[in-house]
Amino acid sequence: MGLFGKKKESAPCCCSASPAAQAAPVSGTAPSGSVKVEILGSGCAKCNQLEANTRATLAQLGMEAQVGHVTDFAQIAAYGVMSTPALAIDGKVVSAGRVLTTAEAAELLQKAK
Repeated sequence: MGLFGKKKESAPCCCSASPAAQAAPVSGTAPSGSVKVEILGSGCAKCNQLEANTRATLAQLGMEAQVGHVTDFAQIAAYGVMSTPALAIDGKVVSAGRVLTTAEAAELLQKAK
């Protein structure tokens, strides 16, 4: 109650934690020696195209990766993403707001190796 000089005591909010701590993994952790790739988006055509390009790039590079698709907007927001589609590698957002070509995705995935 804010009247008469009394301040309302507030409990700590669950949203004060870091976005990485709040985001739940899609399906566990990646096996050792592989990367964890997540496509962040609602499942629209652009998100699906980014996923297809990323999978094709992984196949070309011969990389072992766990690929997931996060469609829950609360989890996407926890990553700090404001526009989709977005690509996260090992929990870090490396691209947002556009569909990457296979060459662009290859460059980002090789850096994560």
